Parts: sequence; structure tokens; C-alpha cells
Amino acid sequence: MAEIIGVDIGTTSTKVILYNQAGKIIASENHGYPLYQTVPGMAEESPTAIYDAVVAGITAVAAKATQPVAGLSFSAAMHSLILLDDQFVPLTRMYTWADNRAAAAAAQLRALPNAHELYRHTGTPLHPMTPLSKLVWLAQTQPTLHQQARWFVDIKAYILHRLCGQLVTDYSLANATGLFNLQTFDWDAQALKLAQVQATQLPQLVDTTTQLTGFDPQLAATLHLSPATPLIVGASDGCLANLGVNAIDPGIAAVTIGTSGAVRVVTDTPKLDPEGRLFCYYLAPHRWVVGGPVNNGGNVLHWVQETLFAAETAANATTGQSTYDLITSLAAKVPAGSHGLLMHPYLNGERAPLWDANARGAYFGLTARHTRAEMARAAMEGIIFNLAHVAKMVQALTGPFTNLQATGGFARSTTWRQILADIFDTTVTVPASTEGSSLGAAVLGFESLGLITNLAEVHHLVGNTTSQVPNPTNVQTYQALFPIYEQLAEAYQPIFKELAKFK
Repeated sequence: MAEIIGVDIGTTSTKVILYNQAGKIIASENHGYPLYQTVPGMAEESPTAIYDAVVAGITAVAAKATQPVAGLSFSAAMHSLILLDDQFVPLTRMYTWADNRAAAAAAQLRALPNAHELYRHTGTPLHPMTPLSKLVWLAQTQPTLHQQARWFVDIKAYILHRLCGQLVTDYSLANATGLFNLQTFDWDAQALKLAQVQATQLPQLVDTTTQLTGFDPQLAATLHLSPATPLIVGASDGCLANLGVNAIDPGIAAVTIGTSGAVRVVTDTPKLDPEGRLFCYYLAPHRWVVGGPVNNGGNVLHWVQETLFAAETAANATTGQSTYDLITSLAAKVPAGSHGLLMHPYLNGERAPLWDANARGAYFGLTARHTRAEMARAAMEGIIFNLAHVAKMVQALTGPFTNLQATGGFARSTTWRQILADIFDTTVTVPASTEGSSLGAAVLGFESLGLITNLAEVHHLVGNTTSQVPNPTNVQTYQALFPIYEQLAEAYQPIFKELAKFK
């Protein structure tokens, strides 16, 4: 039975997992790296640290393979940007999707008379997360640096070049840059002009199942791989998460909560939101992923842990106990609706549904009777309400959801899953493995290598699943609260810009 390595280059860590052809995990590694946030809006990482994490992970899992590894297939976080010199040496750290310093540039793009035409060409909302906005920002604020760069690349292109000497990016990740035309499958001339970049300064565009070869023999030996091992370019982590949890059929949506979150559904043709609020990204031929990303997912619960449960977190640092488990157990004891307390979780600005980098979080309805337990549950509910707000937009384009496939760390929590099922009033299914992006990369690799005939065969590989059905009483509660949540979000928006002046 063939074995393949799925490499998922994430925002805070790289997960490397060795799968066999039945989708069983043989070995896995997870290597983290720091996020630099030393000035307001910054969110940078070291490309070399990420490369080192990739190499360490591959080395460890390949050593546990029971036979020669058939291939390596890659997933990566979207919207990354690195400037390289003519020797492919980084001139900058990697700007992540979370770097918000291009907010003014994104606002300028949105104000253009042809802004919606730009969205229709690229399928990417105009926001500071995108390399397009960041390149406009760099050209305006650091023109010398911008002009020094020979190459503008994403993190996966950088990693693949270091592994095999070829500079390519797949249609899926390119689609998320704001520089790719989803109609022509080429770099978009209008976007390039705005970014002050030539097509020759960008990686070669390839399909997601493209195979690369050319390992340096010495590097291959270090990695416990044959120099002939093919590298499958793969796709973006969001698109592969849908594939990895078998959410590729009509009506089956993937809901992910990791550090951030997203709602995504696969369609057979590109579908674009008339108001430009949703993304439309390529996965594979006749498979497009439509959805919306949110900035605020597990990072909000981390804020709850560090702020409202600081004493327990400090004490648990020495005992090894989990403050997260304490928070979710307390939240589970609070009734749906948190006794009338709502939280808008915009602690880190917001992408979908607001697309407002100045968005601010808020508790509303706080009274003297509320405790940390209600505040914790309200935060969990607020994260899901926000995703439901995005889902409402997605369903207007793609039709109703019949099932939710949950992926990301939150899917391990019964409390989280029940809140999701109740707010969406839809059955939630959780695959045996919640690491959808790495499995999705492996499945794409299996197809590229001819080990499966169609991506639909993923349903044989996802493993045993558990399901959570909506609680009718809780559904009624949330259906009463959700309109209030939306009304408040709309009322807050005009104030965000004013509040941002006082940061």
C-alpha cells in the first residue's frame, strides 16, 4: 500500500503527516515558529524558520515510512508574501494574511471606480490580507525595497524552490493573491499594474496536481527520501480542508476554526458575490471553493483564557492541566444564549462578513448576574454566530447546506460542535482526523500519482466519523438571538473607524 507525505504549512506551525493509501496516519510531526508583531498591524514570520520546520517534519516522518515514500504533497496558508533578491534570498520576512498594515492601500483599491471589476477578475475580496494590497502598500511606503525585489513569492513557492530549485505557484494559492485572473488562468494585467509588478517577477503558474522533481541528492538523503521522489505542488489550506473532510459535493459545507476560521463550499463553476464579500478559489478542474474567511476563531478563546482565566492559566503552567478544558466545561453548563449575553468577536479586525480592518469586539447585554462562564460561552457562541453570518451569504450563492463537515482544533470539543449544530440548525459531521488540509494534500497527491482515479474517492479515506444533531430548544433560542446579533454588528460598523483612532 503506497505511502505519501502531506505537508501543511500553516500560520503558526507546519504539520507533516505520513499517510498510507487507505488514509491511515502512519506518523505525524508538528513544528511551530514565532509570529512577529512588534508594531501595530504587523504579523510576520521568518521564511527560513518555516523551511526549517518543513525539513524537520519531513525528516522525522519519512524515517518512519514502511517503504519508499511515493511523493510529497503540499498545502499552505493563503495570502503570504515574501520579497526575494535575484539569488532567491529573502529581502523581507514573510507577510502573513494577518498583517494589517496595508489597510489604507486596501481602502484605496476599494475606492477605485473599477474595484468590482477587479474582484470579478480575481475572485478575491479587496482587503489588507491580500498580496495585492500589501504590494500597493510597499510600493507607497517602502519604494526602494519594492524596487530591489527580483521576485515576489508565496511561502510554498519559496519552500519548493529550496527543495527542488523550481519556482512555481499553483492556481489555488495564486487565486488568493488578488493578482490572478480566474477566467484566463494567468496573472491579471490590471492587478499587476496596481501592484507595480511584472508577470516575470512572479512564479510560474501550474495546476494543483503538477509534479516537480529535482531534489538535491544530499538534501534527499537528509530527508530520508529518494532524490527521484516527486513533489506534488498541491493547493491552499482552505481549499484542501474541504477535500480532506469530504466536503466537495453540493450542499456539504466545511466549517473550520483554527486560529481563524472559514465557511466554504465546493461548486463546479466559479460563483462570485455581487457585493464582493466572498472568495472564489480554484481547487482542481471543475471544483471551485466559495466561502468567507474570518479573522476571529480560536484566537478569541485564547484571549478569554489569557484575560478572564489568567490565574488558572498561570497555575496550570506548572501543573500541566488544561485551562481550555476548564473553560469549555464551564461554558457547557451555561444555557444556550448565555443568559442574554452576546459577544461580537472582532478582536483582530474582521474579514468576512464585514471586511473591516477597524472592526472591534464587544460584549452586549452584560449584567451583574453574568459570570466568567457566561462570558466564555458568549465568546464561543459569538464566533459561531459570525460564521453563520458568513454562511448566510454563501448559501445565497450556492444553495442551502444539508450537512456541515467540521475541521480544525475546535472540532474535538463536544461543546463547540453542539453550538455549531444548534446555531446553523444543521447536522455536524466530524471526520476521524480533524487535520483536513494535510489529508486533502495527500488525496490530491494520490490522484496526481495515479493511485486514485478521482478526488471523490476521498470518502473512502476520511475514516470513521461522529455526528452531532441540533437540539431543537437551543435552535429556537439562537434563531431569536441571531437577528439581534446581526443588527448590532450593523449598528457598530460606523463607529469602528472612530474607535480605531484611539488605539
